Amino acid sequence: MTEFMSQTDAFTWAMESDPRLRSTVVTVILLDRSPDWDVVRSRFEVLANTLPIWRQRVVESPPPAPPRWETAPDFDVDFHLRRGTAPVPGNLDGVLEMARLAAMADFDRARPLWTATLIDGLADGGAAVLCKFHHALTDGVGGVQIAMHLFDLTEQPRAIEEVATKTAHPEVHPHGPLSEYVDVVRYDAGLVRKAVTGVVTKAPKLLLDTVRRPLKTAASATELAGSVYRFARPVRSTGSPLMKQRSLVRRLGVHEVPLAALKEAAHRSGGSLNDAFVAGISGGLRRYHEKHGATVGDLHLTMPINIRHDGDVEGGNHITLARFDVPVGVADPAERISETRERTQKVRNERSTDYVQILAGAMNLMPRWYIGSMLRKVDFLASDVPGIPVPVYLAGAKVRMQYAFGPTIGSAVNVTLLTYVDTCALGIDVDTGAIPDFEAFYQCLVQGFDEVLALAG
Repeated sequence: MTEFMSQTDAFTWAMESDPRLRSTVVTVILLDRSPDWDVVRSRFEVLANTLPIWRQRVVESPPPAPPRWETAPDFDVDFHLRRGTAPVPGNLDGVLEMARLAAMADFDRARPLWTATLIDGLADGGAAVLCKFHHALTDGVGGVQIAMHLFDLTEQPRAIEEVATKTAHPEVHPHGPLSEYVDVVRYDAGLVRKAVTGVVTKAPKLLLDTVRRPLKTAASATELAGSVYRFARPVRSTGSPLMKQRSLVRRLGVHEVPLAALKEAAHRSGGSLNDAFVAGISGGLRRYHEKHGATVGDLHLTMPINIRHDGDVEGGNHITLARFDVPVGVADPAERISETRERTQKVRNERSTDYVQILAGAMNLMPRWYIGSMLRKVDFLASDVPGIPVPVYLAGAKVRMQYAFGPTIGSAVNVTLLTYVDTCALGIDVDTGAIPDFEAFYQCLVQGFDEVLALAG
């Protein structure tokens, strides 16, 4: 049976008609030494045998059905696994340059959408693993779940699971001239069946509520309509007077923040870790604008919101993209955290969240330029991913730190927070068309987090 993309993943896929909106995710794992390559390769083979999507490619479907996942013919794990040497002098900057180039390059779309590269030759004797995958494969939380198939909790690698040899490779089914249309007809019929069932189930209750509580029912419908509009509305201009241009060129950077201190700063200001994280980015953006003599107020933010439930399969995307304005111009960090908390809570409680797949399906029928209009004028993107809380190892090598670099998808900068043990590792992905002076922006961002951390005492 053909497996179609979810509507939200299809939306992510469709917006790449504009290459500035590519959804490529890059992660960098720093190791204290080079891991056992044979073990690394075996782990990825297990992963490809356990999670079907790791062996699948995306195939377009006749409209209006979304693209579908199909087992890729001639899958070769050694195409996806590479080895390389860090450029001289063998420091983190060289690894980030390799990650930058990977983030800007598209995938071979005849194959599964991932690669992993082991980078040896770091000056301190360490190594790095550079992973690249398309966001349609998984979100941040799903990525952490998948990573635990690769890692060990001790230096001694565990035995390769029997599934590596006992799981049969999925069969590749050839398509006849009409088979894809048959699948699409089945898909469309399923949608109609669900729609009819929903109407039959909910219409009597809606009618009864309208008779009993007409004003409340009308207010609820108006609230839902407003929420849907906020989800789908285009953003016509950037909030920033500076960060207006968009390009295909990226710069990557990293910064580390103590997890306990950031949590304490959030707690003292009545917010969550995510609120303090967004406030730190906002502080950096305010300083960057001030450095250039520009006044800034609210800026447009895109923030992934996790809607994953217990029992959802590993990997996959279970997020919705919220777009709202945050108080970048507020100078006091505690006030900024508090105001960010208030606005974030409103977004998390949007009624349209329950209808995200339906709304994404409607958006997928819109012209591609409209999808771009929702994203290209967003000022920044922030993503908070809870990572692994204990030290882990990869094929005998200890993981020192992990950084994730989410795609900018039309914004000037994406800052992704990935926790590891007691550290918040920040992956900074900048569109140099919007922010040409990366070093100046980086210093402002560090200062923005410093002023938030000062709240912890």
